[in-house]
Amino acid sequence: MELQEALKKLFSLHQFGIKLGLDNIQRLLAYLGNPEKQLKAIHIAGSNGKGSTASFIASILMESGFKTGLYTSPHLVKFNERIRINGEMIPDNYILNFINDMNEYIDENSPTFFELTTALAFKYFAEQNVDYAVIETGLGGRLDATNVLEPLASVVTSISSEHTNILGEELTQIAEEKGGIIKRNTPLILGLMSHDPKSVLIQMASEKNSPYNLLEDFIEQQDRLIQFRYKNIEIDIAQLPLRGSYQLKNAALAILSLLIINPKLKKSDILMGLKNVIMNSGIQARYEIFNNEPKIIFDAAHNLEGIDEFLNEFNQDNIICEEKIVIYGTMKDKNISSILKELNRNFDKIFVTEIDYERAASIQEIADIASSEEIVITPMINPVQHIKQFIDKAEPKCLVILGSIYILGEIKKGLLNN
Repeated sequence: MELQEALKKLFSLHQFGIKLGLDNIQRLLAYLGNPEKQLKAIHIAGSNGKGSTASFIASILMESGFKTGLYTSPHLVKFNERIRINGEMIPDNYILNFINDMNEYIDENSPTFFELTTALAFKYFAEQNVDYAVIETGLGGRLDATNVLEPLASVVTSISSEHTNILGEELTQIAEEKGGIIKRNTPLILGLMSHDPKSVLIQMASEKNSPYNLLEDFIEQQDRLIQFRYKNIEIDIAQLPLRGSYQLKNAALAILSLLIINPKLKKSDILMGLKNVIMNSGIQARYEIFNNEPKIIFDAAHNLEGIDEFLNEFNQDNIICEEKIVIYGTMKDKNISSILKELNRNFDKIFVTEIDYERAASIQEIADIASSEEIVITPMINPVQHIKQFIDKAEPKCLVILGSIYILGEIKKGLLNN
C-alpha cells in the first residue's frame, strides 16, 4: 500500500462517524502494547483556546530543552500537522508503515478515524521517547479517545456552548463532559470561564482529590496586557505572534500549567517559547494574515464565543478598507443564527460556503437560517477562485475567511496548490 492509498483508507474511517466511549480505543491501544502508558502527558480540553494553549505549552517545553510531542486536531492542510515532535510533522513513511501494519486490524475492528489517529500519535510519541506529550482532546473530554491518559496535569481552557447535540444544552452539562479528563490526585488548571461551569469543574476536582488552580488568581489584565504572577516568577504578556487579546489568556494558562508541573522552568525559556510559538508548533488560522494588500485574514473561530473574540480583535485592528467582506462556513452543530447576526452587524457582505463532509452545514441550510433572520447572504461555490480574484484586483477592501477549520483548511489547501 502506497502513502496516498494508506491515507485514503485512514480518511475512509470517517464513515464510522464519532463513537463516544473508551472501549474501542482501549482495545486498540492494548493491541499496540499500550503506548499511552509510557507518556508524560499534559491533557487539554475546552471549548475555545485549547489548540493555542497546547501550542504555547509545547513551544515553551521545546525552548526549555525537552523533546516534546504535540497532538492537535483537526489539521488545516496536511494530515501530518496533527502529530509533531519538536515542531516537525510525523514523517510520511511512519504513517504508511503504521497503516500497513494495522491493515488487518482496521478491517476486522472498524476503528474510527480519530481513534486510529490517536493511537498513531501515542505510538509515535512513545517510540520516539518524548519527554512530554501535549495532547488536545478531540470532542468533549469524558468519552474522547484521548481520555485513556493518566496525565501529569489536566487543563480546561474555557466552557461555552458547542456540540450541544452531544455534550448537552447547558454550560454545566458541557463542563461535566469536559471535566471528564480530570484524574484522581492530578492537578487541574482552569482558564477563565463563567461561574456555573467553573463551579462544576471545581466540584469534580474536589471529589477526585485533585488540586485545582484558577488562572484568574494569577493574572491581572489591563486591555492588551496581562501581568502574570506565580511564586517568584513575574511575566508581562503583551505582544504575541498569535494575534488577539484572548491569546494573552491562552499564553498565561500555558505558563501556569507548566509551572505547576515543573516550577524550575526558566523565565527566559518561557518568553522564548511564547515568541516562537508559530515556528515551534505550526499553528495556523488564528487571526492569520494571509495577505496584506488587500488584507485577507483566516480565523478558525467556530462558535459564538470564538466569533465574538475574533470580532473584538478585528474591530480594534483599525483596518482601513472600503468594504468588509466575510466568507463563512461551519458545522451543523453550531449556533448559526446567532453567529450570522454578529457577522451581519460587522461586515458589509456575507458569503457562505460548504465542503463535502458529513458534519458540515450546507449552503442551503445556512441560507434558510439567514432568511428566517432576514439576513442577506450570498452563496459561494468556489471560494478559492474568488479569493484569487480578490487578490488580483487589489481593491481597498478586506476579506475574512471565518468558521470551521475543516472549511478553512480546504480553502487554504486550494490556494496553496494554486
